[in-house]
Amino acid sequence: MAAPLRIQSDWAQALRKDEGEAWLSCHPPGKPTLYGSLTCQGIGQDGIPEVTASEGFIVNEINKITCLDISSGGGLGVSSSTDGSMKIWQASNGELRRVLEGHVFDVNCCRFFPSGLVVLSGGMDAQLKIWSAEDASCVVTFKGHKGGILDTAIVDRGRNVVSGSRDGTARLWDCGRSACLGVIADCGSSINGVAVGAADNSINLGSPEHTPSEREVGTESKMLLLAREDKKLQCLGLQSRQPVFLFVGSDAFNCCTFLSGFLLLAGTQDGNIYQLDVRSPRAPVQVIHRSGAPVLSLLSFRDGFIASQGDGSCFIVQQDLDYLIELTGADCDPVFKVATWEKQIYTCCRDGLVRRYQLSDL
Repeated sequence: MAAPLRIQSDWAQALRKDEGEAWLSCHPPGKPTLYGSLTCQGIGQDGIPEVTASEGFIVNEINKITCLDISSGGGLGVSSSTDGSMKIWQASNGELRRVLEGHVFDVNCCRFFPSGLVVLSGGMDAQLKIWSAEDASCVVTFKGHKGGILDTAIVDRGRNVVSGSRDGTARLWDCGRSACLGVIADCGSSINGVAVGAADNSINLGSPEHTPSEREVGTESKMLLLAREDKKLQCLGLQSRQPVFLFVGSDAFNCCTFLSGFLLLAGTQDGNIYQLDVRSPRAPVQVIHRSGAPVLSLLSFRDGFIASQGDGSCFIVQQDLDYLIELTGADCDPVFKVATWEKQIYTCCRDGLVRRYQLSDL
């Protein structure tokens, strides 16, 4: 029988400070209770605290959360970690439901399929995996990338998915047969972010040079957006594979998202958020710059969007309002990812915490 471990309720905050301490205790069955403490010896260059334990306790490893998502019904959350695992948890209170293990090294991205019962993940092991959220089993593994997978997108209901990798390629996959349907783009530069969106009727996506596979489902009239390390934002027809535009920004693009059938957002390493119109992409509609910290995630929300940056800032921009709503608490630690369900906003941060914000009516 495992011995129950109790720890100070605000241990995460306490151990963010140099020489900060948190108490813990353990009561092995039939033995006296063991009391001890954890002490922060400083913060490493990667932002993870160096923690030691008093006699009788051992700190095996400290992991950081890299990504998160919330299921379509709002009931479950999934988060990925640098230790190669993911966790499924109750979105209302954070209670752990399942642990998904199978990746080697960091899991960079995770997201629910529209059903809310299946999870897609991509890791530094160059593998893309599909998991059951109900029993934690890995049902499909895709192999073919030569470098770590940095982002994914799900096409329609999820018969097909897209991945972007450090190897410079974006690939389309058939989930039913666990096969690669093709390399959509090979740009010779790391693809940091991908997004799939339905195109407005006025946008010419071109025609495919070859008849698409019958295993391609829902790719017609879709755009694929690629945020690239070489300062380029690339848009192409998902089914046609034909270029729509190539935009050069101020620095490496980290993330991207569609706001509508012709409007999109992309964020750069030097803190710029570009809003572009696919119909006339040469000049941005606007450029938002709040700080020089990297823009790490962008998410369409209501009539605007949510952005998070490497300095801990996370904010909501409403298109019809002249002010921002700040989401506080990260305290200078990078906020890697944002997910929403109705009026709930969830963020994951380098400090290892998932934060949940409840919005009143905007």
